[in-house]
Amino acid sequence: MKPSWAVTVLFVAATCGLAFAAQAYEEAPVENGGTVTGKIAYGGRVPTRTILPTKDQQVCGQMREEPEVRVGSDGGVQEAIVYLVGVEQGKAWPAEAQEPKLDNKDCIFLPHVQAIPAGTLGVHNSDPVLHNTHGFYGRRTAFNIALPNQGQTIDVDLERAGQVRVECDAHGWMLGWIYVVDNPYYAVTGEGGAFEITDVPPGQYTLVANQAYTGPVEVAVTVEAGATVEVPVELQQP
Repeated sequence: MKPSWAVTVLFVAATCGLAFAAQAYEEAPVENGGTVTGKIAYGGRVPTRTILPTKDQQVCGQMREEPEVRVGSDGGVQEAIVYLVGVEQGKAWPAEAQEPKLDNKDCIFLPHVQAIPAGTLGVHNSDPVLHNTHGFYGRRTAFNIALPNQGQTIDVDLERAGQVRVECDAHGWMLGWIYVVDNPYYAVTGEGGAFEITDVPPGQYTLVANQAYTGPVEVAVTVEAGATVEVPVELQQP
């Protein structure tokens, strides 16, 4: 069957914290599930932010420019999060979602963008300097921990679904993003901006594509049994 798509796009104002209601997701067999594929694109001007390490330069490096949106040569957006809202039951969580981690390495958060289920996140310090890792739901603190020792890991709990902005109080230029999702129907785009979400129970859903600089876009998606629905999404400059 040829891929088909029926898309209604609603641009949502970018906010400091994107939160959505958590629900009790249940794992269950999916018979004749569908697939949602697509590409996240961006055609606007790519702004940059200046990274100016003012301390620990042997670890953190020198002044540099980093793009606010990582865009490939074909316009595909890297490190965008894509997820389906309203899936109450379906496939099991992927294995990598069982023990999510956030590393402070070379004064960079790794992964820079990740999606995790609600629960425990291990925050690690690979650097020989103090990091004070601080997560926010919007303006509200989600966690705030000091990691003075290289090799140290502290577990934090993220029980609320939504977008978490991560900063370092000791190195003000550090910035990362965690999306706490309430079901396993999500993807983080790679270099080409493509995504694929499989084993989706047939039904009507809202697909959200979000990138920290542009903000989210919502798309109405109908998934039919055994079919593939293609959903191209273009993010806009705010």
